[in-house]
Amino acid sequence: MSKKLIHFIDITKSYGDNVVLDKLNLYVRENEFITLLGPSGCGKTTTLRLLGGFETPDAGQIVFDGKDITSLPPNERNLNTVFQKYALFPHMSIAENIAFGLKIKKKSKAYIDDKINYALRLVNLDGFGSRAVDSLSGGQQQRIAIARAIVNEPKVLLLDEPLGALDLKLRQDMQYELIRLKNELGITFVYVTHDQEEALTMSDTIVVMNQGYIQQIGTPEMIYNEPVNAFVADFIGDSNIIHGTMICDKTVEILGTKIPCVDEGFGTNKPVDVVIRPEDVEITAPEDGFMAGTITSVIFKGVHYELEILANGYEWLVHTTKFYTVGTHVGIQVIPFNIQIMNKPESEDEEAVEIDA
Repeated sequence: MSKKLIHFIDITKSYGDNVVLDKLNLYVRENEFITLLGPSGCGKTTTLRLLGGFETPDAGQIVFDGKDITSLPPNERNLNTVFQKYALFPHMSIAENIAFGLKIKKKSKAYIDDKINYALRLVNLDGFGSRAVDSLSGGQQQRIAIARAIVNEPKVLLLDEPLGALDLKLRQDMQYELIRLKNELGITFVYVTHDQEEALTMSDTIVVMNQGYIQQIGTPEMIYNEPVNAFVADFIGDSNIIHGTMICDKTVEILGTKIPCVDEGFGTNKPVDVVIRPEDVEITAPEDGFMAGTITSVIFKGVHYELEILANGYEWLVHTTKFYTVGTHVGIQVIPFNIQIMNKPESEDEEAVEIDA
């Protein structure tokens, strides 16, 4: 396992009476692509800005490669930031934009020229050096912003919603570009987004945040398949989240119906949240499901149909490749393994993860 490169220790940050981060603890490992994911105001961009040196914490410590950098200015940290607004200099050529940081460091012309050519090849814009900024598309400008950052050979690249201004196709193309760059460069990426698809596509590790707290840390597969609470389940993809009662080990009651599950250790007759993904709901004949209902909506999504099924007073979201008509009476079935049981949090912003020290 790669070493721990960055360590946030009990980081607290407030703006006036608004506590944005409350004793945040987080590790980032070397060569990791880690994504801070959450809704607006959850603290993810503040965390990135604290790491970049653009903000100072009220309390706590940031350790980078064994050194306390909490009070260091941005230019003394071995990292670079790429923002959503590319911040390219319009009066400079592409090559001059890329070379800006290197000239400040007083590198030789031969060194700078070599780095410009290398960076342009890396972002698939070879030969674009003499062009003007305003002659490029949004996706190309974003690549130049990334090229400008990587020529400085940072240990860490910080990216603050860098694809937010691009259209869907460009955004998807750039996701694959960033994965390729991370693999080729061998540097650590710390990425901020509110887009679940981006996080699931690119990350080695996802940190789900809400109201200044870390809710869950894990691989994309773990976050999607094993959410620790209803907030994570609801934020990462579509979910049916239903109030339930854990009757006993391997039996849960939802919507007045007892169904088998695989979970144990929740106690007897305990209130829980039950999460069932839309793709895990099987449509059966009415008599073959654990409950029956009526299809109230059918929407074609390209790779599947998205259905709403009203059953036992709950509007179920279901994904299926088979077409059904509105009004059809059907049954609902889910295999026990695909039923996720979670403890109900004591409060809305309860921190739901223990940080591995």
